[in-house]
Amino acid sequence: MPTPVTPGRRERKKAATRQAIADAALRLFLERGYDQVSIRDIANAADVSTTTLFKHFPGKEALVFDEQADMEASLVAAVRERPEGQDVVSALREFWLAGRLAQAGDAPDLARFTRLVESTPALRTYSERVWAQHTGALTAALADTFGVQHDDLACATLARFVLEVPTIVRGRDDPGAAVREIFTVLTEGWREPRPPAG
Repeated sequence: MPTPVTPGRRERKKAATRQAIADAALRLFLERGYDQVSIRDIANAADVSTTTLFKHFPGKEALVFDEQADMEASLVAAVRERPEGQDVVSALREFWLAGRLAQAGDAPDLARFTRLVESTPALRTYSERVWAQHTGALTAALADTFGVQHDDLACATLARFVLEVPTIVRGRDDPGAAVREIFTVLTEGWREPRPPAG
């Protein structure tokens, strides 16, 4: 088994700088509101130049969603590394239930983050666009599982459906219940909703 490669000093320093910038940005956004914070404010809070900030992040919105690469890897791992006997739909449901979306009510900082995104049109739009970019990777992971081509329509449809979960769940009082209901529709099919009795 190959020995894991330990990041060098330069890589560790870059990672630490990136994290410091992201942490400073989120802290300021939560304190003041997204539109009231400038790139210069964030750079000053992280003790870096604006040039350094832009080496790590392409724009202001990206500072809010700094873990997207890790999230894509986690989504793919949920499919490829699921327990033996677990189907892919159940694995993806558990990914969301075990993840940050379903736990928002239990984490004050996460709840504040969610409100920040919900109340900022630019962040809502950016979030939806970023999530859609994961479609190819998730589709490929699903296709490999079933031994079909990477452009398989059924796999692409499932991937896109699953990636819409954050948008559908956003703002719900009980994100976990919403995730379960979404996947019930997926596994059991559409059923016409009925208005409450009385």
